[in-house]
Amino acid sequence: MAIPVTTTDPAGGPGSLAGPGPVAASENIHRVHVGKILEGFNGGGGAITVTFTDPGKTPAGNTGTQAAVPLAAGARRRWRLTHAFVGANKQIVVNFSGTTSVTAEIIN
Repeated sequence: MAIPVTTTDPAGGPGSLAGPGPVAASENIHRVHVGKILEGFNGGGGAITVTFTDPGKTPAGNTGTQAAVPLAAGARRRWRLTHAFVGANKQIVVNFSGTTSVTAEIIN
């Protein structure tokens, strides 16, 4: 499942918005989105974790680095997508510990 890409930040005025979409347990985000914002919303009743994994080796030289970030029930959070999480496969792999009522979008 691909995370929708918003062409304009909703706070930035008019534009064509893809809007958030449901997430899969594991999402691959291509490196062309580095520098953009990933926004996640947990509409579920319990907290989940969002983990940026690195199945290979990042340009920064990290191997197997994982950064698990909590996302409380009813919470919205933004992360800047950086080169530090781009693996050898040219993807940023993001795992969601729960997917029920969880949505995300990439904001330009």
